[in-house]
Amino acid sequence: MVNAVNPQDIEFGLDTFVYASVDGSGRAVDGDVVIRNTIEEAVLADTVGIDSFNIAEHYRPEMMDSAGHVMLAAIAGRTERIRLGTAVTVLSTQDPVRVYTNFATLDAVSNGRAQLIVGRGSLTESFPLFGFDLADYEELFEEKLDLLTRLLRDQPVTWSGTFRPPLTNQYLSPPLPEGHVPTWVGVGGSPQSVIRAARYGLPLMLAVIGGPARRFAPLVDLYKRALVAYGHAPLPIGMHSHGFVARTDEEAVAIQWPYWAEVFEGAAAERGWARPTMERFQAEIADGSLYLGSPETVANKIAAVIRQLGLSRFDWAYATGRVPHEQRMATIELYGREVIPRVRALLAEPSPEPAFSSAPATANLGAASVQQ
Repeated sequence: MVNAVNPQDIEFGLDTFVYASVDGSGRAVDGDVVIRNTIEEAVLADTVGIDSFNIAEHYRPEMMDSAGHVMLAAIAGRTERIRLGTAVTVLSTQDPVRVYTNFATLDAVSNGRAQLIVGRGSLTESFPLFGFDLADYEELFEEKLDLLTRLLRDQPVTWSGTFRPPLTNQYLSPPLPEGHVPTWVGVGGSPQSVIRAARYGLPLMLAVIGGPARRFAPLVDLYKRALVAYGHAPLPIGMHSHGFVARTDEEAVAIQWPYWAEVFEGAAAERGWARPTMERFQAEIADGSLYLGSPETVANKIAAVIRQLGLSRFDWAYATGRVPHEQRMATIELYGREVIPRVRALLAEPSPEPAFSSAPATANLGAASVQQ
């Protein structure tokens, strides 16, 4: 059965890695200008009705997103309603105490609009940068997620762990009103990570950056079953994927392809992936995780995946790579003014037959529960 979704309850977000970009003539734009341009992009997103603007965290020369909370505070001062969050915070190499104080302060500055996605990080440059051992990859995230959830939910906190000093009857300021700074767990495909999100009673954000989204249906089913097993009520499920929208399918391909190819050429060299080709690019558009094309093309694909996975949130990582600021602004305008209203209209129509079977996940819930 296709999941029923109330169109008005869906959150449509924008995600950015704050890529170092080029201008219209192909010349590199200085990093400080890129940051200011990103703030303008967020202001436009607020104006055109997008629900959230979320900044990732990397420590690489091609991305300017290493201090997203500072940028979000600047955005808060120039916007009225858009939620402000991360995509994701690499919690494994952050201090949960500092994450709490940064985002509780952002929540106050923005009048209750702060949110978080936390994850382990698929890129690992922050581990040596901040003095952490990759051998502790799993244990770091588990311990820090435990502390962060305690700080968000139940102060004062008395806590001890392996990787930071203990806390005794600790209050942090500013205090958060109940339910503020909603915190999601970002997952790239690991059943154990899905079960952990359910165990902590946190919403699930699926990072789907390649291949058909239907591959994640078993993980959605696993998450729902794990929530029941841990005694939690149903919680939202979101998805993050890349894309670009222009007036026509052909224009969207022409603008995004060279920058997408550049990014994935670098990833292929660094991570041993297959080199990018136009054939692969087109396959990702047709039946993969690229939401790219005209407003109608993109809206139909987003509406389909929301139905297929029963999503409550769709975060669109717009304009991969060094796409110029003017073209980023144009794609944000189309996403807010045309794509999102069209998706809501499509979701209000009767549901079609499901495109795939939601088969049970291969992970054993009982065994994983014991291990965690």
